Amino acid sequence: MSVDNRHIDPELCGDNAAPYVLGALTDAEHEQFRGHLDSCAVCREEVAALQVVAGALPAVAPQLSAPPELKQRLMASIHEDLGDEAAEPARSERRPPFTWPRWRPLFAPALGALAVVVVLAVIVLSSGGGGGGARVIRAEVIPPHASASLRVNGGHAQLDIAGMPQTSAQRVYEVWVKRSGAPQPTDALFTVTANGDATVGVPGSVAGVKVVMVTSEPLGGSKVPTSPPVIIAHLS
Repeated sequence: MSVDNRHIDPELCGDNAAPYVLGALTDAEHEQFRGHLDSCAVCREEVAALQVVAGALPAVAPQLSAPPELKQRLMASIHEDLGDEAAEPARSERRPPFTWPRWRPLFAPALGALAVVVVLAVIVLSSGGGGGGARVIRAEVIPPHASASLRVNGGHAQLDIAGMPQTSAQRVYEVWVKRSGAPQPTDALFTVTANGDATVGVPGSVAGVKVVMVTSEPLGGSKVPTSPPVIIAHLS
C-alpha cells in the first residue's frame, strides 16, 4: 500500500471505543464513530480487542438482577470517567502514532478497569432494567448441539450463545444486520469460551432490522461476509 491509514489524527480518535462496544453511544455518535472506523485502523483494532473482552466476560460474571435506576447511574458514571480522561495530556502525547504493539501493554490497567465496567454493564443490560418489554427470539444455529437466542428490548438487541465451536486462531465471529439488500457489518467481533458460550450486544439500534446473523471471519472482521452464516435470527 502507498498510504498507511492506521492513524489519521490522534485528536479525532477520542475515547469512544469503550462506549461504542458497550452500546452507550447515541445513534448519531454511533454512526459518526463507525464512519471514523472506516479510515482508522488503530481504532478498529482497539474495538476488536475490546469486543473480545466484552464477549468473554459474561461467561465469568454471574447474571444478577439490578434495580431500574442502576443502568442510568452506570452510564452516567462511564461518561463522567471518559470526561475526566479528556482533561489528561493530549492523546497524541500518550499514544504516539504507529505504536500499537507497545500501546496495549502500557494500557493493561485501563483495560482491566474497562473489564470491570463491562461486567457491570452486562449485568445491568442483561437484566433489562426490570422491564417486561423484552422479546426473546430463538435463532437458527448451524453447528450441532449449539444454541442461540436474540433478546430485543427498547430498540437494542443482545445475542446469548451456548455450545458454539471455537474459531481458529486467525478467525473471529462477526455480527451482521440486514434491513434490506446485503447484510451490513456491525464491528461486533467476538470469540467464545471453552464451553462455547458468549453474550454479544448488537451495536446501535435494531429498528428496521429484519435479520441478525453471525459468520466466521478473518481477524479484524470483513466488510462483506466471506463464509455462510452460522447463526441467523429473524426479527420479522
